[in-house]
Amino acid sequence: MHENEEFKRWEERFRVPEYVFGKKPNSFLKSCEALLPAKGKALAIADGEGRNGVWLAERGLDVVSIEFSPTAQKKAIALAKERGVTVAFEQADVHGWRYPEATFDLVADIFTQFSSPSERTTKWRGVRQTLKPGGLLILQGYTPKQLQYGTGGPKQIDQLYTRDMLKEAFGDFRDVTIIEEEVEMHEGPAHSGMSAVINLTAWK
Repeated sequence: MHENEEFKRWEERFRVPEYVFGKKPNSFLKSCEALLPAKGKALAIADGEGRNGVWLAERGLDVVSIEFSPTAQKKAIALAKERGVTVAFEQADVHGWRYPEATFDLVADIFTQFSSPSERTTKWRGVRQTLKPGGLLILQGYTPKQLQYGTGGPKQIDQLYTRDMLKEAFGDFRDVTIIEEEVEMHEGPAHSGMSAVINLTAWK
């Protein structure tokens, strides 16, 4: 899809009063709380309406939240204010952002499945570059089986994640854990119902 069309699609999606993905953090991210660094810098990529970046800030991390939809980011700023936390919000496309080298102790890459295969390579190269040595990556996405459920995520199979794809991108990290599961999602109206997901945690 052309970049302008994609931008319009997300702007329209977020231009509703409710939080499309809810205000609570992603359940997999929340389940990783014990793995989080006690302090340090965290990057939430394509953070939408801010549910994950704000939650990470509530855990005491110094958070940068990037998102290309200004409408979504306005809601994220409001959520941070509501929760009384400070987050550095940057309006940016995850494929074009300059990922500063060895800067973040944590990168959260949660359901950012709007990339073409070449864009995904660019994004994940940026993720690898910006994590500090010893930094933690927490990633969740839908698998091709999600097309059977239709309860969220892209309809294009090349935007869905497989175990081999994640191993190829991050298999050289330490303590790589990849789990595929089918779970009931309750993340606002956009992610609701039985879903086929893949989860990854790994340290650079």
